[in-house]
Amino acid sequence: MAEVQKTTLSGELTQRFIEFVMMHAQNAALFLGQIPNPKTGQGEVNLDLARMFIDQLAMIQEKTRGNLTSEEAKVLSNALSNLQMAFVEVAREHPTDAMRPEAPEAAPSPKPAEQSSTASPEPSAPTSSTEPETESRKKFTKSYGS
Repeated sequence: MAEVQKTTLSGELTQRFIEFVMMHAQNAALFLGQIPNPKTGQGEVNLDLARMFIDQLAMIQEKTRGNLTSEEAKVLSNALSNLQMAFVEVAREHPTDAMRPEAPEAAPSPKPAEQSSTASPEPSAPTSSTEPETESRKKFTKSYGS
């Protein structure tokens, strides 16, 4: 009886994981203009948001390596490779969007260093909270095309 419950739970978790991957893939496709915006009915391109969802899927793939069923791994791998190829195609069509700086936080990151070198180090808490975020963004940033 315990084996049946374990199998059922495992099947439910597999289904939830696949739904999670597909939800992220749909969000990326929405921002690649492949799915019309439900409010406007028009396809809209936002490469920064598309890249964020694609990078999150790549992170999930890396962090779950060796812990997925073959079905889960296949769905994740296929979704990720299809989105990466779509990203490259859309980035070629919208070069101005692809050429924008990736994160506005990248420019202010030298400011905390400048502030800490001055005589009055007042905002110590915000400095420590923004630096790890910037570091984690750098760690998972990928480029899918020119």
